Amino acid sequence: MDRLKAMGAFVRAVELGSLSAAAREMATTQPTVSKLVAWLEREVGARLLERGSQRVLPTEEGSRLLVHAKQLLEDYEEALADMASGVREPRGLVRLSAPVALGELRLSALVLEMLSTLPQLEVELLLEDRFVDPVEERIDLTLRIGGVLPADLVARPLAVWPRYLVASPDYVRRKGRPRRPGDLTAHEYLRYAASDEVLHLRSGGESAVLELASRYRVNSAIALLDAVQSGAGISLQPCWMVDEALRQGTLVRLLPRWTGPAQTAHVVHAPRRRLPARVQAVMDYLVDAVRRW
Repeated sequence: MDRLKAMGAFVRAVELGSLSAAAREMATTQPTVSKLVAWLEREVGARLLERGSQRVLPTEEGSRLLVHAKQLLEDYEEALADMASGVREPRGLVRLSAPVALGELRLSALVLEMLSTLPQLEVELLLEDRFVDPVEERIDLTLRIGGVLPADLVARPLAVWPRYLVASPDYVRRKGRPRRPGDLTAHEYLRYAASDEVLHLRSGGESAVLELASRYRVNSAIALLDAVQSGAGISLQPCWMVDEALRQGTLVRLLPRWTGPAQTAHVVHAPRRRLPARVQAVMDYLVDAVRRW
């Protein structure tokens, strides 16, 4: 029996909560995974899993083995990565998760550019606005914008993006240009659906807090940007989404001395002593490229 495969089946069964989920991920059957875990239990001479009707849980002995099994599998992967990096460029699959708007507007093109320079690499780009747990969902790297970062994950700062008030030239011609923050109450203000109705702005040492009702709210950052570009109103947008449109003149920045709360982006991954060469290569490329945006 393959010890590494048995340990991998045991670890993923615990992390995913069921033998069948581990089987699906391993592209095998639930009885096969059950046999692998049973063989491992015979090898260590102890029951490792409590098999309930809803999920499996590690026994006390299983919890102790889980720590060592994770480390062993990590060490094995790192050893393979070490060997590979010594003889050739990074190769293999990297699974990367990111918010939908960031992926569609900027990241997809960046990944394609990266693949052209690293021909042995594969990237699976998964676009989700929800939080994606890199451990549970086997994601190598997760790009996170805002939100609370889980304490059990490693987060590397990626960028801090200011947010600007923008509108289309057509909207400004029809409705006029606000000259001070208080003028926004007379305009059509568009917002992301999850945000509250209080707008916070800063200019140097000054601050402004405005309660702005919105007749249009949407839970898609791309749809919100489309609405602004169509002339429907004014919106607060992160610089990475609107810099190109501002340069081209298809959007206009309003109240240019004032900015909204900045977006903070991180690259997040599961804790490990060292990332595989292929994952490290992708992270280094992303960090360098995003800093130039």
